[in-house]
Amino acid sequence: MTIAIPEKQYFKIGEVSEILNVEPYVLRYWESEFKILKPTRTRARQRLYHKKDLELLMEIKHLLYDEKFTIAGAKKRLQEMKKQSAAEKKAKKGEKTVKTKEETAPEVSEEAQNSFERSDYREILLEIKKELKELRAILEG
Repeated sequence: MTIAIPEKQYFKIGEVSEILNVEPYVLRYWESEFKILKPTRTRARQRLYHKKDLELLMEIKHLLYDEKFTIAGAKKRLQEMKKQSAAEKKAKKGEKTVKTKEETAPEVSEEAQNSFERSDYREILLEIKKELKELRAILEG
């Protein structure tokens, strides 16, 4: 059974509760159990769910109610789905992209990279320090 999601940017917990046909306390419980679910909050601390959150909640409800997964099983299944989705995106992206200069360049050891970055930062910080001294001299003089 597919549920029609209204064309809105945000949904309050009561609206989500009606759309999914579950009580608001169930949604709050799922939020505490599934760390991937993070609705935004208003200044008044009301939960505002995005369309992505609603889709995730629909999947959680399907796993728990229709597929009869436990909370732990549903968490594991969602992680598997996330990994699979990421792998598919990576494979799709790999087909379309051409290697960048960094990918074709010879590998540099992590230690060499870190020391290079540190020396870059030192030079930048020294330049900033020098400019600050010049500004102080102008302001005092």
